[in-house]
Amino acid sequence: MTQHSPSAPGAPPQGGKPVVTDKDAGRIAFAAFVGTALEWYDYFLFGTAAAIVFNRLYFTTLNPTAATLAAFATFGVGFVARPVGAVIFGWVGDRIGRRPALLITVVMIGVATGLIGVLPDYAAIGIAAPILLALLRLLQGIAVGGEWGGAVTLAVEHAPPERRGRYAVLPQIGSPVGTLLSSGAFSLVLMMPADTFDSWGWRLPFLAAFPLLVVAVYIRRKVEESPLFDELLQQDDRAKVPAVDVFRQAWGRLIVAIASAFLGVGGFYIMTTFAISYGSDTLGVERSVMVNATLVAAVAQIVVLIVVGRISDRLGPGRVTLWGGVATAICALPIFMLIDTRSPLLIILAVSAGVCVLSVAYAVSGALLTELFPAHLRYSGVALAYNIAGALSGFLPFVATALLDRTGGSSVAPVALLIGVSLITAVGGFYGERLRVKDNVVSA
Repeated sequence: MTQHSPSAPGAPPQGGKPVVTDKDAGRIAFAAFVGTALEWYDYFLFGTAAAIVFNRLYFTTLNPTAATLAAFATFGVGFVARPVGAVIFGWVGDRIGRRPALLITVVMIGVATGLIGVLPDYAAIGIAAPILLALLRLLQGIAVGGEWGGAVTLAVEHAPPERRGRYAVLPQIGSPVGTLLSSGAFSLVLMMPADTFDSWGWRLPFLAAFPLLVVAVYIRRKVEESPLFDELLQQDDRAKVPAVDVFRQAWGRLIVAIASAFLGVGGFYIMTTFAISYGSDTLGVERSVMVNATLVAAVAQIVVLIVVGRISDRLGPGRVTLWGGVATAICALPIFMLIDTRSPLLIILAVSAGVCVLSVAYAVSGALLTELFPAHLRYSGVALAYNIAGALSGFLPFVATALLDRTGGSSVAPVALLIGVSLITAVGGFYGERLRVKDNVVSA
């Protein structure tokens, strides 16, 4: 990374380097976590609703199978939109500031989610209903595409270099927390009578996004801009079109970053989205058992993320990613062997173990990806890498299902796929540790 002259705001007179403190780092990381948890709560709500209610209320002219496919296709729009959001908010974050980009993303997804809660169904406004639903999902995806990269960038750039792992992991915790909140919200409204749920009950979790948004904006407005971005601004060292420069100047780093993030996103989809389908449809296990397994796994994942984040400060995020990938590859076969037993207890144990072991690499994604890119390309580079990995990962459950059909329902297919994804991330961690950028900051 380019070393700047001693003129950053807040720098000590004799050193001239931006100063970062543990006190500020903890506060900023918590603000990043709150926003990220809201983002994932809103994002996961749509997936749940697509499975149980959107097919019946917004695609009523189709047969049940086609309606469900249409609902999930609308869900998939969000994945397509995420790289677009990475480009847009990468430009904002690298040109205008990390803070304004994160304020815009949290408002966008909060408003889009709340509006879904008041959107009339097909019976009320006809074809406009599914079209508006898809547009709101598109806005969600664009916002999520800019959220995570900015959250981890801001958390890392405010943190002392020797303690970045423990602070960068807080935005990561937003994912399991968002999963638990969205699942809990729908579990409550599903206790209503069926007619009440279909009429207005399902809307309540979406409408809850409005008060949650107020809290998130209040917290994020108190966040200061990154000291490294302030230095870039003063030195006028900003890229004109950051996303283009990432592909031109840092394409190798981008590939390593995508590989490093692949397991944390793709492996999670295999152990949750695919595992639920595999257990219920192929093995004949009750769907509630599979869903409960993912909820238990989300709780365990929070603990793993916190512990591994601290360990990474001693070992380095690249090494942790490498060994997390290797460990997941080794555990893939035993995990699916336990799922194949059809025992509810062993299934919960297997899914929890699978999510926990892949979370070793996921825990340090924020720290590693931010240190793979120089500050003037960081927001764009991190957002692009993570969301390209996410877009590719979105296809993994479909690939696993197709391979499952070709192999007669054998778990060999998902095992091989999980091993492949794990080894790709292990290679990413190996090279990522060697490509880490050292920022020009000092700890107070």
